[in-house]
Amino acid sequence: MIRDRHPSGAPWRNFYGRFKGKALRPSQEALLREDLDGLSPGPVGWDVNPGRAPLDLRARFGGRPVWLEIGFGGGEHLVHQAARNPGVGIIGCEPYLNGVAMALAKLRRAGVSNVAIHPGDARDLFDVLPEAGIERAFLLYPDPWPKKRHHRRRFVTPEHLEPLARAMAPGAVLRVATDIPDYVRQTLEEVPRQGFTWTAECAADWRTPWEDWTRTRYEQKALREGRVPHYLTFRRA
Repeated sequence: MIRDRHPSGAPWRNFYGRFKGKALRPSQEALLREDLDGLSPGPVGWDVNPGRAPLDLRARFGGRPVWLEIGFGGGEHLVHQAARNPGVGIIGCEPYLNGVAMALAKLRRAGVSNVAIHPGDARDLFDVLPEAGIERAFLLYPDPWPKKRHHRRRFVTPEHLEPLARAMAPGAVLRVATDIPDYVRQTLEEVPRQGFTWTAECAADWRTPWEDWTRTRYEQKALREGRVPHYLTFRRA
């Protein structure tokens, strides 16, 4: 018999990617042990929230508007936005523990306190985000899954976009950055189907596509390898 639920009640989900890379340094393990629990956005996991009660983002961030970064990598953009926008609460989602540890180190150095981190699959976080609770979202250099047979694993598919759209408020902004032309194509096809409008804004200087942009390690890698970055802005209807 094929089951679509875990005995805990959680849906069976394939996770595409990796949770951990090279061995963590003792200092990184200490950051995960000492800082991560205190940065939780609230009860996300099925073990602590089996009823999937929506997170109280208003209480978590003191009534501030809430932004979301999906797959923050090493945390460069996440920390930059948090420092630049102290009047906003930002949730960062990243399943790769090495990246989470890197972001925690940056957060300590920056001394910002308006960030929450979910160190896991974005789909589990989407399950408990309140409807229309997110006012801005970032999807920056997501895993391109370049082989055609793997395109269904990309973030810009209904499996991910439908719950993201539900969680975003009317008028909320979604920013997407990628250096893969076919990812641009799929993004422009799939995102508008979920109630978003592409603004078709073009930056005068590609190095600053948005006035508050900061370079990420993935953008720098793309440029070193001769790939052209693309930046897309969408608005939730």
